[in-house]
Amino acid sequence: MGSAIKVAFSVFLISCSSGAILGRSDTQKCVHYNYSPSSSSSSGLESRGNLSSVVTCFGEKDKRLHCFATWKNVSGVIQVVKQGCWLDDLNCYDRDECVERKDAPEVFFCCCEGSLCNDKFFYSPDSNLPQISTTNKPVTSKPAVLSTLMYSLVPIMALTAIVLFSFWMYRHHKLAYPPVLVPTQDPGPLPPSPILGQKPLQLLEIKARGRFGCVWKAQLLTEYVAVKIFTIQDKQSWQNEYEMFNVSGMRHENLLQFIGAEKRGSHLDMELWLITAYHEKGSLTDYLKANVVSWSELRLIAQSMSRGLAYLHEDIPGHKDGHKPAIAHRDFKSKNVLLKSNLTACIADFGLALKFEAGKSPGDTHGQVGTRRYMAPEVLEGAINFQRDAFLRIDMYALGLVLWELASRCKAADGPVDEYMLPFEEEVGQHPSLEDMQEVVVHKKLRPTLRECWQKHAGLAVLCETIEECWDHEAEARLSAGCVEERVVQMQRQTSVTAPEEIVTVVTMVTNVDYPPKESSL
Repeated sequence: MGSAIKVAFSVFLISCSSGAILGRSDTQKCVHYNYSPSSSSSSGLESRGNLSSVVTCFGEKDKRLHCFATWKNVSGVIQVVKQGCWLDDLNCYDRDECVERKDAPEVFFCCCEGSLCNDKFFYSPDSNLPQISTTNKPVTSKPAVLSTLMYSLVPIMALTAIVLFSFWMYRHHKLAYPPVLVPTQDPGPLPPSPILGQKPLQLLEIKARGRFGCVWKAQLLTEYVAVKIFTIQDKQSWQNEYEMFNVSGMRHENLLQFIGAEKRGSHLDMELWLITAYHEKGSLTDYLKANVVSWSELRLIAQSMSRGLAYLHEDIPGHKDGHKPAIAHRDFKSKNVLLKSNLTACIADFGLALKFEAGKSPGDTHGQVGTRRYMAPEVLEGAINFQRDAFLRIDMYALGLVLWELASRCKAADGPVDEYMLPFEEEVGQHPSLEDMQEVVVHKKLRPTLRECWQKHAGLAVLCETIEECWDHEAEARLSAGCVEERVVQMQRQTSVTAPEEIVTVVTMVTNVDYPPKESSL
């Protein structure tokens, strides 16, 4: 036992010193293999007879090249899933051997530096000696080693049992007296994700940071995805968003597409991941900062955005996936509206969302949540009626502000287009306090300015009227999201048949057009 540890330690020192002396190694060639279900009759090392080739790896000049391997342990038999070249990754630096060190993963993954270094791969958790390697030959343990292991492991197992029992007692006591607004149930193990099961996921760059975590652009084989990473302290937000994505009927073209969820790490170092579709154009906020929009682009974004919110708010008993309940977003803002490549919008970030099901409590209905700048007057006052329609009308107030952001960057009006500003940025700056927003929105009843030149454009004049009816101080007077969508469709019809010289005439007659009713249809 002692000599084995000395040998392992010597190998470790030699590998470290070689890495320090040689610097990084340039991988030139890697073993390439791709598991095919048609060859599933072969197992273990025998399936490696289907080896495709040895491939030469190419990459950017200042990036390192690695090899990788993924495999599964099927009833004690090693089944190779994939081998090949890997992108520049800190976790692979100065590794001469391909070794998986995570504890009991579902799919084993390792990477290394050096030509053909992934030809052999091993499983050796950090806390144990090597347990699984790529050999099928049985290894007979020596009696002396077995005895030593027994004497060493029995006290450790006893201590582990005591720790687990103490944790169970603590957990049992905690569940007996749960604190207010703190989740008392662990989400438990996640269901297996068939999309992620055997595919290596690599984080590439941080795209955004928010209240509950950061969003990464990542690569899932050949496609880009977005990975939202929460810390264990923000577990409730991750759990709530994960549950909302899994509500019946949540797949819609104007809602962000959910791909999967994962837990990485353990205990206090655990990270909670949500994997979704990736949209290169980013949020509506970022897009409006860098671009002005035409009238047709404004209509497209406004219509798809209001359609997504209307679908989110709608209760659909007969949905093909099951009863879809009404859902309030509670943090609707331009930062949480993403733009696809064709400029259609999809709504994201459901960490604060509430679903409303008949006979069930909607959960945490604490009133003052969301982003202060977009809070409705009743939220700022703390005077919310905790009913479904009240929460949906709060979203509609925020929608009015987002529509104003769109109008402020539209070049259709006969006038200058100002630099992008957030709602109320002129009145309260970029970091308002709750008291600042209460003073402006509740006491002074101010709203962002609707420019005079907007009223001279037939479509923008209708949009201004719609915006005012969305951010009405009286919640019951606000439009529904479905009504806003209908208004945008009518704007499109009106401007498409209106010649430029007729605009003045149309503006004088705009009050006679039959628009959808002003009263909320919620």
